Amino acid sequence: MKKYFISLILILSLSNCGSNTSIVNSWRDPKTTVAEEHFKKVLVVVLVKDEASRRIAENRIAASNPVFKTSYQYLNETTRQLTQEQKLKILQDENFDGVVTMRLVSKEKETTYVPGTYTGMYYGGFDGIYTGMYGYGFGNWYGMYSPVFYDPGYYQETTYYMVETNIFSLKQNKLIWTGTTKSDYVTDVGQTVDAIMQAVVKEMRKDGSLPPK
Repeated sequence: MKKYFISLILILSLSNCGSNTSIVNSWRDPKTTVAEEHFKKVLVVVLVKDEASRRIAENRIAASNPVFKTSYQYLNETTRQLTQEQKLKILQDENFDGVVTMRLVSKEKETTYVPGTYTGMYYGGFDGIYTGMYGYGFGNWYGMYSPVFYDPGYYQETTYYMVETNIFSLKQNKLIWTGTTKSDYVTDVGQTVDAIMQAVVKEMRKDGSLPPK
């Protein structure tokens, strides 16, 4: 797991993320760090209603390192009716020792007002300013302030996606890290997943879950 996050940093630093993503809040188990777990096989679970988006997101993470496996290979329509205990046994039988989950917590819209702006160029001479404007005709005044254009203000609606990322230890059967990210200007699922993981790794380095660079 430690090697994965180090390699992930290099991958993300080269990616052109299509969204602005930041950590809203996070928590870590004070008795356990992700680096100490030494995960060898980790299930990636992205909980979204759209199956295509789920597969894109899971494939994006799984492709970065062989330690990660997509959940749709193990938890799908054939296992939907199984109990939690039965699903957990499947993972144990497959020798999974960790799970990373992502789920969309909320989708919020925010409307903000962008004020208008004035733009223009000065075409007249500066002599009129220093010698006094009085006594000068309209042509001189117009030369100072024309042309001036006004770009009217407008209302802008931005959609924010709140995503929760969890890391579980199956060996200890407990949550060891969780964080919520806020993303806007989302245009590409894969790039947004990159941005979320980048924010998560940065926060985990900050709180000691992962060693510093």
